[in-house]
Order: sequence, then C-alpha cells, then structure tokens
Amino acid sequence: MTIANIITFARLGLVPMIVWAMIADNMLLAFVLFLIAGVSDAVDGFIARNFNQQSELGTILDPLADKMMLVSVFIVLGYLGHIPLWLTILVVSRDVLIVFGIVVCFMLNRPVTIAPIWISKANTTVQIVLACFELGLLAFALSLPVAAAVLVWITGALTVGSAAAYTVQGVQHLAGAAAPMSADEFDSRASRREPGE
Repeated sequence: MTIANIITFARLGLVPMIVWAMIADNMLLAFVLFLIAGVSDAVDGFIARNFNQQSELGTILDPLADKMMLVSVFIVLGYLGHIPLWLTILVVSRDVLIVFGIVVCFMLNRPVTIAPIWISKANTTVQIVLACFELGLLAFALSLPVAAAVLVWITGALTVGSAAAYTVQGVQHLAGAAAPMSADEFDSRASRREPGE
C-alpha cells in the first residue's frame, strides 16, 4: 500500500462526510471538505508521479474516488434544488452509460480500457468547478445566478458531448470485433494451427 493510495482512500472517506454536511445544511463544512478532497487529489497524483508510487490499484482507485465524490455532490445538490434536476440526471446517466458499456464489452469477451479523451477531461474539470462554485455560494450565502447558469449549461453540454464520444468509441470497438475476417487473415491463422486442431 503506497502513500498515494492511502491518500486516495482518505479522499474516499471524505465522500460520506461531505454528503452528511450538505444534508445537515452545513455548507461551509461541505465546502471545506470538498476543497480538502481536491487538494488531496493533486497531492496523491504528485506523489505517485514523482516518487515512483504509481500502481495498478491507484489507476483504478483514483478516478473512482473522484467520480464518487462528484456524483454524490451532484445528486445532493440536485435533490436540494441547488442545481437543475436535469443536470443531475445527465451527470449520473453518463457514468451509468460508461459502466454499462464496459460491462457489455467484458461480457462479449471484448474488454476495453477507458482512456480519458479531451472532452471527458474538460467535462470533469467543469463539473468540479461547478460543484465547488455552488458549494462556495451556499457556504457564504452568495448569489451569482448568471455565472451559475452559464456553468450549468456548459457542464450539461460537455456531459452530453462526452457521453456521445464514449458511445461512438464503444460502438466502433464492438464493430471491430464483429468485422468479417479477410481471406489473408484467415489463411494466416490457418497456417499457424497445429495438425489435428
């Protein structure tokens, strides 16, 4: 267990605390915990890269922790009416779609490795900015409706675009698996078979 992974586990532990603080209407605490989680994300990434602590567990755990935190915050913000419900549904549905696609590929014996694309990275960044922005407004009793609306619509657009991009990648991945084998490829594979196969 590396130090970077321990920090990531600690960030996972902050998720229920942030949710509890939001439901208890202690938005200042939720905002502070969210900032701590964000700083810990940067710290564990720095440690992993610069102190040779990158691991297979970390590559799975780190984005999982980020996603759990963001989805949880968006669900509670939507439930409390601080962001539009349609945006919460979009954010959650996109992640469900990606997980569903991974499961389908695995069941069809076509496992796929998800590599973040630029629109996905932009989407995650804007989601973090929006969550932090909304929590900050609530923590300090501020109101910036125009800025909030702009962030909401940008987040919605990037969420839809990211979901569409991953859907296209998934379809292409499965279509490649179903593509007919060329005559040359068939002959090549047949020539490699052992007698009696």
